[in-house]
Amino acid sequence: MVGSTGRVSGAVGAGLVGEVMVHVPERQGTEAFLAYLAVPGERLTIGTPVVVIEYQPPRTVYVAPIGP
Repeated sequence: MVGSTGRVSGAVGAGLVGEVMVHVPERQGTEAFLAYLAVPGERLTIGTPVVVIEYQPPRTVYVAPIGP
């Protein structure tokens, strides 16, 4: 899971449990995960591309935005 990419489907930010859709090649599809910010910062809005920094089974990821 670490290094996988996806998009925010429910806002992620301080004090928020967000949601991201992550491409999971092993299962040949895209799945929803609960998401938290990997590094404190600004809120990530719906549609923001992200990368998974940490994975906590079964369905929690810590993400960072991709790009500037």
